[in-house]
Amino acid sequence: MILYEYPFGESIRTMLRLEHLFGRLSTLMWREAPVDHHFALATMFEIMDVASRADLKSDLLRDLERYKQQFMGYRGNPAIQEAALDDVLARIEHAHSGLNQLQGKAGQSLSSNDWLMSIRSRISIPGGTCEFDLPSYYAWQHELPAKRQEDLQQWASTLTPLAEALKLMLSLLRDAGHPHMVAAPCGQYQQNIKENRTPLLLRLRIDPSMGLIPEISANRLMVSVRLMRADAEGKLKIASDIDAGFELTLCA
Repeated sequence: MILYEYPFGESIRTMLRLEHLFGRLSTLMWREAPVDHHFALATMFEIMDVASRADLKSDLLRDLERYKQQFMGYRGNPAIQEAALDDVLARIEHAHSGLNQLQGKAGQSLSSNDWLMSIRSRISIPGGTCEFDLPSYYAWQHELPAKRQEDLQQWASTLTPLAEALKLMLSLLRDAGHPHMVAAPCGQYQQNIKENRTPLLLRLRIDPSMGLIPEISANRLMVSVRLMRADAEGKLKIASDIDAGFELTLCA
C-alpha cells in the first residue's frame, strides 16, 4: 500500500515538510560518500530555512500541551493502562521541555559558524561549491568518512529538540485517526466534514497495483479525492472508467 498524506493547514504542512527533510538528513548522514554528505549539509540548510517560520515553535509547544492535557484526562480510566499513559506523558514532557529550552529559531547556533554559512551562501548556486570556490569545503570532503559523520552529527544535534518534538507531535496526531475503507465510483470521492471536528491531517492508503494516483483537495468543510491515471506522456487524467476503493483516515 502507498500512503499519501495531505495537511489541512499551513502549520501541519510545514511540519510534514520538516519531517521529510529530517528523514532525508538521517539517511544521508550515515552514508560515507562525500556527495551524500554534501547533500546532507544542503538538507540541513533546508531545515533551517523551513524552520525559520516565527510561529513554528509556538505551534509545536501548543500542540504538545494540548495532547498533554488530553492524556491527563485519561487518568483513572479503567480502560487505560497507567504504565502506558505515564510513558506517553513522559515523552510529551521531555519533548516539550527540550523544545522550550531551545534558544531562538532552530539551527540559530549554526548561523554563527562562518564556515558553514559560506557553504550555505553558495550551495544554491549551480556548481557554486566547486574546489576553486570553496577550497576548505573541498578539503573537508576528502576527510575520512567517520570524521565527516562526526561533524554532521555535531551540527545536526542543534536541531535535535525540534526533530524530537516534531516526530512525537505527528505520531500523536496520526494515532488519533481511525482508518476506514471508502469507495470512489468513477474515480471520485467526496466527504463533508463535521463542523465541530475539523481534521488537521488526511491519510490515504491505496493499492499500487491499481496504478492510480490520488489528487487530494480538502478544507474545513469538505474532502475531495480524484483518482488519476498517467497516460503514455505522463499526463494525469481522471480514471472515470473504474470504481475503486482506498483506506481513508482523518486525524484531528
